[in-house]
Amino acid sequence: MESTPTPHNGAHYGDIAKTVLMPGDPLRAKYIADHYLEDVRTFNEVRNMLGFTGTYQGQPVSVMGGGMGMPSIGIYSHELYEFYGVESIIRVGSAGGIDPSIKVRDVVAGMGACTDSNYAAQYNLPGSYAPIASYELLERAVAAGHAQGVDVKVGNILSSDHFYLDDPSSTATWQKMGVLAVEMEAAALYMNAARLGKKALCLLTVSDLPLTGESLPADERQTSFTQMMEIALSLALPA
Repeated sequence: MESTPTPHNGAHYGDIAKTVLMPGDPLRAKYIADHYLEDVRTFNEVRNMLGFTGTYQGQPVSVMGGGMGMPSIGIYSHELYEFYGVESIIRVGSAGGIDPSIKVRDVVAGMGACTDSNYAAQYNLPGSYAPIASYELLERAVAAGHAQGVDVKVGNILSSDHFYLDDPSSTATWQKMGVLAVEMEAAALYMNAARLGKKALCLLTVSDLPLTGESLPADERQTSFTQMMEIALSLALPA
C-alpha cells in the first residue's frame, strides 16, 4: 500500500499478521517473540519500537510495542488498523489494582475503559463516549483463562493520562464506581478500534496496589506476566 511504511513503522503491507499483541514496552514484545513465536522476523525498529511477526501453534501472529500513554498507543494502533490491515489488537500490560477484590498477580480484562483523557474530543460527539472491548475477544479470553486455571477478572478499568498525580488520593474515588484497575492506554485503543470497525481487548496483570503500596518485586514482573501473555496468544488461534 502507498501509505506504508509510515513515519513510525518500517513495515510494508503484508509484513504484519491480522492479530497483534501490543505490550507497552518494546523489550516485552521481544520477550514474547523470543519465548513463544516460531519463524520470527523483525518488521520494525523505527524509534526502537520493536515489532515482530512469527507463528504461534502454526498461526501467524505479530507483537509490537505501543509505548506509554494514549497518544503513543493511539498512533501505533491507528496505523496498524488503517494502513496494515490488522483486525485485532490485544494490549498486554501492567496495571495498578483499585478495587479491594483485586490482588497483585491477578489477570484483569478491561470490558470497558473509563478515562480522564480528552482523546474522544476529536470525534465531535454530542455527549460522552464509553469505550468498550470486543465482546468476542473478551469472551474468548475469559474461556482461555479458565482452561489454564486462571480466574480472569472482568470489569471496568481506568485509562489515565497521569502516572504522577498531584493528588494521589483521587485514584480512590474510582473505587465507588467499581473500577478494577488503572492503566494508561486502553481507552484510546478501544476508541480507535470502534472508529475503524476493528477489534480490541486489553489484558492486564496487576503489578501493584497503589492504594496500599503493595507491589510485585522487580524480578517477578516478567515471570508473573506469562499467564496473561498465553491467554492473549490464544486469541490468534482459530475460534
